[in-house]
Amino acid sequence: MPKITAHQPGTFCWTDLATTDAEGAKKFYTNLFGWTFEDTPAGEGMTYTMLKLDGNEVAALSQHADQPPHWNTYIAVENVDETVAQAKSLGAQVFMEAFDVMDVGRMAMIQDPTGAMVFLWQPRKHAGSTIVGEPGALCWTELATHDREKASEFYTKLFSWKALTNEVNNTTYTVFMSGEKMVAGMFSIDEQWKQDIPSHWAVFFGVENCKESIEKAVSTGGHVIVEPTPVENFGCFAVLQDPQGATFGIVAMGGEGCSTTEEGGGCC
Repeated sequence: MPKITAHQPGTFCWTDLATTDAEGAKKFYTNLFGWTFEDTPAGEGMTYTMLKLDGNEVAALSQHADQPPHWNTYIAVENVDETVAQAKSLGAQVFMEAFDVMDVGRMAMIQDPTGAMVFLWQPRKHAGSTIVGEPGALCWTELATHDREKASEFYTKLFSWKALTNEVNNTTYTVFMSGEKMVAGMFSIDEQWKQDIPSHWAVFFGVENCKESIEKAVSTGGHVIVEPTPVENFGCFAVLQDPQGATFGIVAMGGEGCSTTEEGGGCC
């Protein structure tokens, strides 16, 4: 797949991990996805670690002792200040007002009306992930929400997405479209979940084989949250938790490594 130099506004462009143990996270993810890493100073006492696949930036991580480990998601925008103002008018809360990140971009952090956090990214020198939709790279982004209708109204108005809803694996599932491009998915947190789980965005990385990737993750301290599951026209997915507690998903192109009858399909 060609190297990406720019992401369409209104699409997910980057992801990074906030973790309580940067060194432990580096060992886990480099082993799981074949990533290499490059540490970059990011202010007093802070390090921002770029995670690379074959020399291409695909994600990052940094250490934070004051918050539970989690993956963050970033949506590309043309003007972050204008997008923040519009998000406020649609009922979002602003947790981090727009600010410059040196000369690489401008960003803000908002909480949608259902409680899910997401970053907005106005690129300058750093456009975001330079590879997506391949094994070891960001493949899909998905919203789990306590109010699907409210979330759909918010995101379709903020980014001009179109929401397409169908039944998938006996679950009502929404795919957000930007033009002809699928940009994200959404489903409801229902009674089968623990109700104290907040609305949140989740990231999925591509893998060659779900079972093999799970075995590798477990052997280095990871845990399985959702077993390999086939989805028609999508692939095989699973949800894992790293040794520090951050959750993330994996998707096998072609459905390789599912525990039941495999279904074909790409991931992005």
